[in-house]
Amino acid sequence: MKTEQQYFEEGKTLADYMEGMTTHKENGQKVYEGFKLPQDDEFISLLKEKQPHILVITEDWCGDAMMNNPILRHIVEAAGIEARIAYRDADTELIDRWLTNGGRSIPVYLLLDKEGDVLAKWGPRAPQVQEYVMEQRETLPPKDAPDFEFKQKELFKNLYVEYTTNNDYWLWVYEDIRRTFMGALQKQD
Repeated sequence: MKTEQQYFEEGKTLADYMEGMTTHKENGQKVYEGFKLPQDDEFISLLKEKQPHILVITEDWCGDAMMNNPILRHIVEAAGIEARIAYRDADTELIDRWLTNGGRSIPVYLLLDKEGDVLAKWGPRAPQVQEYVMEQRETLPPKDAPDFEFKQKELFKNLYVEYTTNNDYWLWVYEDIRRTFMGALQKQD
């Protein structure tokens, strides 16, 4: 059984992953170009000092990954640390260790220390985004309704618009990643 550190060592960088995307490349680039990293010397300094690694479990068809990964990329670039990709569907052994409510939801970010031990897990959504998505899903008809598939596609289309244009969502993601990672790194002292 491979360790998280081994998956990290075998993974491509987050920048290379985003460059090679096929499904949501344009939208991911839109988020990357639109998001401005808040001035946050405390968080970035802590990352620079501790030099953790981040293992990203993702797939490029995922709308949540399309929004979250560009935000994480800004964080790792500012801190000079590495985030590397493990594809969820290529080896489900890894994601099955890090299920969210029993499901293989992505993206999942694993904060690793220098020895490769997992300090924290983040993902797949910031709490405020999760709340919004759940509210929207409640508007869908039952799965056996004739218009369910159409309504679900419309919901996803509308979510992608929000994900690629709503700066509040981006800040919620940033703040939740920051809270999770800072809490884990500060416990190390």
